[in-house]
Amino acid sequence: MEEIKVDEKEALACCGSSQFAKQMALASPFPSVDHAISVAKDIWFDKVDVIGWLEAFAAHPQIGESPSSHTTSAQWSKGEQSTALATATDSGLQELSDWNARYRQKFGHVFLICASGRSAAEILGELKNRYSNRPIHELEIASQEQMKITELRLRKLFSAKTKADSTGSQYSTAVASKAEKERVGIIGQHLTAPLEGFPAKAPQVQARTRPPITTHVLDVSRGSPAAGIEVRLEMWKSSQPRPSFGETDIGGWVLEGCSTTDRDGRSGQLMSIVDALSPGVYQISFNTGKYNPGGFFPYVSIVFEIKDTQKFEHFHVPLLLSPFSFSTYRGS
Repeated sequence: MEEIKVDEKEALACCGSSQFAKQMALASPFPSVDHAISVAKDIWFDKVDVIGWLEAFAAHPQIGESPSSHTTSAQWSKGEQSTALATATDSGLQELSDWNARYRQKFGHVFLICASGRSAAEILGELKNRYSNRPIHELEIASQEQMKITELRLRKLFSAKTKADSTGSQYSTAVASKAEKERVGIIGQHLTAPLEGFPAKAPQVQARTRPPITTHVLDVSRGSPAAGIEVRLEMWKSSQPRPSFGETDIGGWVLEGCSTTDRDGRSGQLMSIVDALSPGVYQISFNTGKYNPGGFFPYVSIVFEIKDTQKFEHFHVPLLLSPFSFSTYRGS
């Protein structure tokens, strides 16, 4: 298949961040949709700042409301919400609207969720659950949901372009609009079915565009990224297969790389960009005592294991920090 070109306008329809759209257009053309999605994730999580995230969130209509414009993005939004709208009662839509307003007042942006194939009741339940989150934690969740939406839209875009190329026709706004409208009507009902032009099969491994292990730090007590924190990534390499709870593990950790978080709380490159990650036990340590001398933690270490079956995956292990508590999770 010939490489597919994505221009800035098309990228903006997939994700409403102008920073994202410009970077995607610069990285174009792409040999496959999977490669384009890999690049998109790198741009979204590592190059677009919080302002860019909020710009993308603002491009979405509120869940339960019909888009007011007839752009490609608006038509996709309509299709993505089709299942929710079809399953909602009048009272359900009113409750959804009320909770959306409460959410926006607390967090300052629209409630964002990948709505394709989800009922109104499911979405309302998720909205209520996420309403209790701290703003900085909710921002991270919303950014993950935005990436899910962007991936779906990139697949639709590539499917339309591939279909146009296979029939020898030129890809134009009119042709794209027609193809989009056809898919919009069925996307909610066929979310689990193979996408047009992409049969269900194991995805090909694409060359990485970022290190396989990344992290960032958010200061939840201030509601902002934590800049200037020293970060170390280590791997367990010892005659003992793995570190064990309650046993001395001095000498088993080998440094992979170190860095300092930037103004967006991102650590930078902690290891080489390799296609296949060595399976084993890793540890990311943060010099939290230097960042917050009055806090409870002189440093924080997060230990995690990567299986052989996961060596081609990406591991994003963030730290959500306050003076007297911290949490983490596995992102992507």
